[in-house]
Amino acid sequence: MNAVGASKKLSLRVSVATLDRVVFKNPEDGKLTLALERKATLLTGENGPLIEVKSQPFGGAVRIRDASELRDLIGDFNYDSERSRFEQDLRIFIKPSNWEVVREACIRHLSRADDALLETDPVRELAEEFEDALGIALRPDQYIHRPIATIVENDPAPTENVHARGYLTARVYRVFEASITDPSLISCMLSNSKRYSAPDLHELVVEDAGKGGKGRANAILVLPMERLRVHYLSIPPEERNLPILFEGNRLDETVPVVLEGIDVPKYRRL
Repeated sequence: MNAVGASKKLSLRVSVATLDRVVFKNPEDGKLTLALERKATLLTGENGPLIEVKSQPFGGAVRIRDASELRDLIGDFNYDSERSRFEQDLRIFIKPSNWEVVREACIRHLSRADDALLETDPVRELAEEFEDALGIALRPDQYIHRPIATIVENDPAPTENVHARGYLTARVYRVFEASITDPSLISCMLSNSKRYSAPDLHELVVEDAGKGGKGRANAILVLPMERLRVHYLSIPPEERNLPILFEGNRLDETVPVVLEGIDVPKYRRL
């Protein structure tokens, strides 16, 4: 089936992605530090254009390596957009009754290195997002990565993805840790985090839109890991299901997923 988008039968959106806990030891105080992708996006709101700034773990959609084999395995599906079909992203619409089959297939294949069906390592997406945020080419010798867990969000929730906004979406995440070992890269990340505030990113978004771009800007936000963990532990578990404000920064609901020992009710950790 080559159609793109939801249909009466294919109405449940599934998003499968990597999330990266990007960490390094801060040379200024020796403490473990978490780096997040800070994204500013021009959106169309009810009262006109608005700019959203939020920070989230690095990561992105898992790519499908063999679409015909995936269909044989999980049944028919549509990509959620032309972009997803072009990129072969595992952002698809399926029959709601097929969710358990799709979920278990994803869990099984994501646990394999060099899987023939799905892309199962974070290297490509991490390099692309470091390029967006820092304007540099991330090299494999600058960090060490390892898988941590697989996370499932069973209860579908409306997506904010610009290509399928509002559709009920069930999610699977493969979580990795990427430990930055290159001192020069760490210095660059710290400088970027200090240089770009939310107002700075607002200006860059307006500038980008004025040049005919999509109205986007990316940077890095670095936060002390332990202070962030203590904050999440201090709030009721139900509040961890939603974006929060931390030291003036809006953090996506996926941030606690990459932290150790933080229970988030809507996610099941495997």
